[in-house]
This record gives sequence, structure tokens and C-alpha cells, in this order.
Amino acid sequence: MELYLVILVILIVLAVTDLIVGVSNDAVNFLNSAIGSKAAPRWIILTVASAGILMGTTFSTGMMEVARKGIFNPESFLLPEIMIIFLAVMITDVLLLDLFNTFGLPTSTTVSIVFELLGAAVAMAIIKIMHSAETILDLYHYINSEKALLIISGILLSIVISFSVGAIVQFITRMIFTFDYEKRLKKYGAIWGAFALTGITFFILIKGAKHSSFMSKEIVTWISVNTWNILIYGTIIWGVILQILLSFTRINILKIIILVGTFALALAFAANDLVNFIGVPLAGLTSYNLGVNATGNPMEMLMTELTKPVQTSTLLLLLAGLIMALTLFFSKKANSVTKTEINLSRQGEGFERFESSLLARKLVRGTMFFGRGIEIIVPEKVRTAIKGRFKNSQANIKTADGDESSFDLIRASVNLMVASILISFATSLKLPLSTTYVTFMVAMGTSLSDKAWGRESAVYRITGVITVVGGWFFTAISAFTGAAIIAFLLYFGEMYAIVLMSLLVVYLLVKTQIFHKNKELEDDNLIAEEVTTELGALVSSMKKSKKLITSIKETIVESLSALSEEDIDKLSKLKKEIKNQKKILNQNNVSIIDLIKLQGHDNTKQERRYGKLIASLQMLQKNSSNIWLSSFSHIDNNHKTPDLALMSDLKEIVAKLSSRIKIAAELLTNVEVKDCDLFDNASKEFDETMKQFDKKQIQRMKESSGSTRNNFLFLDLFSYLENISHHLNQLVVLYCKNYNHLK
Repeated sequence: MELYLVILVILIVLAVTDLIVGVSNDAVNFLNSAIGSKAAPRWIILTVASAGILMGTTFSTGMMEVARKGIFNPESFLLPEIMIIFLAVMITDVLLLDLFNTFGLPTSTTVSIVFELLGAAVAMAIIKIMHSAETILDLYHYINSEKALLIISGILLSIVISFSVGAIVQFITRMIFTFDYEKRLKKYGAIWGAFALTGITFFILIKGAKHSSFMSKEIVTWISVNTWNILIYGTIIWGVILQILLSFTRINILKIIILVGTFALALAFAANDLVNFIGVPLAGLTSYNLGVNATGNPMEMLMTELTKPVQTSTLLLLLAGLIMALTLFFSKKANSVTKTEINLSRQGEGFERFESSLLARKLVRGTMFFGRGIEIIVPEKVRTAIKGRFKNSQANIKTADGDESSFDLIRASVNLMVASILISFATSLKLPLSTTYVTFMVAMGTSLSDKAWGRESAVYRITGVITVVGGWFFTAISAFTGAAIIAFLLYFGEMYAIVLMSLLVVYLLVKTQIFHKNKELEDDNLIAEEVTTELGALVSSMKKSKKLITSIKETIVESLSALSEEDIDKLSKLKKEIKNQKKILNQNNVSIIDLIKLQGHDNTKQERRYGKLIASLQMLQKNSSNIWLSSFSHIDNNHKTPDLALMSDLKEIVAKLSSRIKIAAELLTNVEVKDCDLFDNASKEFDETMKQFDKKQIQRMKESSGSTRNNFLFLDLFSYLENISHHLNQLVVLYCKNYNHLK
């Protein structure tokens, strides 16, 4: 039993790790509406969510049986086999969820644990079949495949229903309240809030508390029988309370709805999803204890006892809840996952995390075509009325403290109300909807209705949604495959495999933590600094421009080097750097636009300089990209490498230009007017040098030296380098002039 004691210890360590990585991903379900709307200070939101988690953990004891017998039939497996299944599941779960957290993508912990159990159990069942007279057709004796099919159907249902209902309810709500909702809230707020809070509290009863150890069968039955009474009287009671608050206090009832909804979703998460993190280790503990107390040979004991009901210690559940609550406050990866959804659903424009994709472009184009058709059918008066209700949809949303939020309190409360009602309704009908999928898709649907996805951002937001949804299916496939492979390795590798896999988990967790930290620093450098003065905003823009031109210098040097070496792989790797340049460029353009907004009304000259700055930055990046693309196409088409004379001239030009870029980068860090003037004068000398190279190339062409393709390539590259030099000079001069003016 020593080996299985080692496995048990590893399972317990993995349980703690899984609690951390699990709540880091699922925090997006219950935090985003409150954080995105800034309904309260962050510490209050996290405290409310933590209270919901701690209470929810005491309701989760009945769900622990899912890990023991919900996916496979434990009576068909021996103790050694069941322990390997559990270890394979936990290793896969920790690695998979940590991977999603590292890239800031929300996924379903329920789907991951179900398919990991399924994958590991299938692998172990195949091993058993291989060592017996059974065939693959006997697999159904070991597996409860019906559960997996329910989960898959739940994914599809969640996506379609949640997005559609969220969009419809948000449209109706916005038509009632508009974006200037304060006055209308006093008229209709109590009624609307009563419906919202009734839906949320009913959600707590149906989705959360029904698994509580102190909820008897009689109470659960009473709730089911008296559903309509609960809804009707709940609406009346909440309506009276909210009307009193609106009439006699200055309390914002939307903030109450949002905080109650946050508590409700956190409670439901802990009540239903805690099994995803500690259910398997607890089942492993039970299995080990059964083996220790067995009267016969424990290695030959079938795990029939796992089919019986289990009661988990309340103290243990609260300890798990405490770990999850602390994770909310301290996990950086939880912040990354939260940022992804908020970024995709925010009302205003700005830096887009995702690039556009072909599918997103097709969807947007198709939707625009469909919208034009609707406009023809809908009378003009109706269209004008609707347009009036959505006036100021792209205006910056300010909180009472003057901070800018990602979306307003109306949308946040709709997100929580709709998600709560959908999940509780589906649960009452025993439909398999995922909490993660519902909350995410409701948020996306309300964003669409609120016109948050304008023509400037739609393709990028939709690409983000496609990426997240695609990740959900990737979760199921990866969880199944990964757990199955690890189960095979553990079974045949025994102690060696257990030690190696444990070390691999530690290594990968450390590596992803370092990767995430570096990625976070990189993203922080791209995100606009909160500056209130024009000079501060200008300095921030100069830092980003320095980063951009430094990247451009590296791209040019590496592209020419790869061209001379005919190294297609080297050029392929540079594609990532080109994409990074576009991100820096886009964010810097946003910064410069913010700079223009900080201008007074009599600064037309400066505003024109900022417009030219944007143009120069765009041309610098575009020409850098063209140099890479021309070099790549030349090698990819297997054309001859330019001869030594051409390459020698190109390398000399690039060396001189690189030197100028380096000086420009230093100037953007430490602006000195005299140095700016020297840089401007030196540009004329560089232009003269370029003219000499141009004449030399024309002479070569007259003498029919070199192939036509190589001559064309040289002229293209020469033109791009010349453009970079011109716009680099303009960039530095414009920054210097505005900086000097503001100083």
C-alpha cells in the first residue's frame, strides 16, 4: 500500500493546486459584471464573492458523488486501477486549467473534469480488456457515456440560448431605460429590480441550496411544488423594498442587484463546481481507506463501496472554500481571465486583444447585409425611435467617483439576472447547462445589443468569442486525450512514471507562471497609462514609439540577414514580431487620440502634428512589414539570392539606418532640442547617401547586371528603407516640437 499512499499524498497536493487554478478560471463567472461596471470597490466585490464561496462550499457535499460514480462504474475497477484513474485525472486537470489561465481564456471546469474522468476510465478499461477475454464492445460495462453526451449537448445549448436570451433581454431593457437611465430608474426601477432579484434569489434556492446538508427532501419538494408562489411573493416583497429605497434613500438599487447576483453566482459555483477540484482526491482518500481496512488482499478488491452515498466533512469543505477565497484576492491569472471577458464586452473602443479572422469578417459582413434588409422592412419612424433610445451608446461610462467603467450598471445587472434565471430554469428541467458558458455568452449577447460591438471593433470582438468558444471544445478533446495518455503511462510506468509526471507538473506550473508574468509585463507596456496631463500623455506615447522603432530595427536587420542566408524559417519566426508591432502601433494610436482629446480649443497646429505622428507611425510599421514580406516571398518562391554587390549595398544601408533608429530611440527617452536639430540635419546627409546607392543600382541595370527579379527586389527594399528614414525623421521632429512646446 506504500505506492498508493504516495499517490494519495500527490492527490492531496494536486487538490490544493487544482483549487487555485480552478477558481482562477471560474472567477470570471461571478466577478466580471461587478468588476466591469465598477459597482463597488474591488475589495468589496471580492469580499462578497468570497462569502458566497464559503457558504456555497457547505452546500456541495451531495455533489461529491459525481467524481466517484457519475462517469464510470467503480465496481468494475480494482483499487490499483481506480487510484491510477484518479491520479491521471488530477494531473491532466491541473495542467489543462493552468494552460487556459496562462492565456486568460475562460473554460468549463465541469467539462474538463468529466472528460478527464471519461478519458482515464476508457484507457483503464481498454487495458483491462486487453488482459481479458472481453472485446472493445464490452466497454459499456465500465463507462457511463450518457453523461458525456449530456455535457456536449450542454455546450451547444449554452452557446445558442444564452447569447440569444441575453441579447433580447438587454435590448428590451435598454429600450426602457436608455443609456441615460437615472430618471427612468426612479419610475420603473423597483419593478424591474424586483424581477431581477427574484430571479437571482430563486437561482440561489434551486442551483445552490438544494445540495445543502441542512436542506431536507421535504424542503426541496416544497420549493418545487411552490415555485410560482415563491416567484410571485418574492417579486412583490422585493418590489416594495426597492421602492422604499428609491423613495427615501440615495442607495443605488442596481448596485444591490449586482452584489446580490455576484454572491449568488459565487455560491452556486462553490456548491456545484467544488467537486471538480476536490471530488477526485476525496474519492482517492476513500479508496485508500477502503484498501487499508480491507480484510482480504486490497489489490484484488473491486471498488463497489464507491457507489454508496458519501458525507464530506464541513470543516474540509470550508478549508477548500478558504483556499478559493484567498485565490480570488491574490491570483494574477484570475485577473487575466477576468480581463478577457471584460475586454470583449466593454462599451468603449480601445486596444483590442484579438486580431481579426476570416470567419469574423464574414460574419460581420453577413450581419451588415442582413441589417440593411431589416432597415428596408422596418418603418423609418420605428428606426428613428429605436436609434433615439440607444443615443450615447458609445459615450464614455463614468461611475459616481468619476472613474471610467467598461459598461454601465444596467448591463451588469442584466448579465447577472439573465444568467441566474437561465441556469436555475435549466437546472429545474434537468438540462445540462454550464455556468461558465451561460455567464460568458450572456455577457456577449448583452454587449451586442448595447452596440458595444461597433464596426470599429466587431471583427476583433467576434474573433475573441470564436477563440473562447473553440477553446471549450478543445477542453473536452484535450481533457479526454490527455487523461487517457497519462493513465496509460502511469499504469505501465508505475513508480517511475508517477515521479516523472509529478516533476513534470511542477516544472510546467513554474514555466507557465514565468511565461504569464512576462506576458503580463508585455501587455502592461501596451496598455495605455492613465494620464491626465498632455505632457504625461505625450511622454507615454514616446515610450511606445521607442518600443515600436526598436522592434522595426530588429525586423529589418533579421529580414535582410535571412534573405542573404535563404533562411525561410528565420523569416517565419519574424511574423510574430510583425503582429506585435501592430499591437504596439494600435495602442499608441489610441494614446495619441487621447492626447488630442486633452488639447484645448486653440491648439490646431499641435493637433495637426499629432495627426502627422499617427501617419508616420503607420508608415513606419507598414514599410517594416513590407520589407519582411518581400524577403519572405522572394525566398518562398525559390528565387535566386541577390548577388554580393546588391546584398552589400543593402546591408550598408540597413547599418546606417539602424544607427539612426538607435539615436532616435535615445532621443525619445531623453529629449534635447539641440540633439533633435542635429538628428534633423543628419537626415539630409542620409538622403544624399541613399541617392548614391540609387544611382549605383540604376547603373547596374543599364549594364544588365543581376537578374530582373533581384533588381526589382532591391528597388522595393530600397524604397521601403527610404520611406522608413523619412518617417523616422518626421516622427522625431514632431515629438520634439510638441515636447518643447509643452515644456
